[in-house]
Amino acid sequence: MFDPATTALLRAVLNEVCEDVSRYETGARTHVASRILEAATKGDTSRDRLKQVGREALHDAPTMWR
Repeated sequence: MFDPATTALLRAVLNEVCEDVSRYETGARTHVASRILEAATKGDTSRDRLKQVGREALHDAPTMWR
């Protein structure tokens, strides 16, 4: 699907965007990851754009507190 460099970028962006999200918040992390993957699949592979997409997804992510 993606080359190793892009896969590493996606993982790094996810970890950066979710640095303050508990590893146990799997719903939120999964939501962010899926949006980042969706953007990358559509050709948005710049770090800045992926971080923006991830932050927007994190803002809208489901949490156990809602």
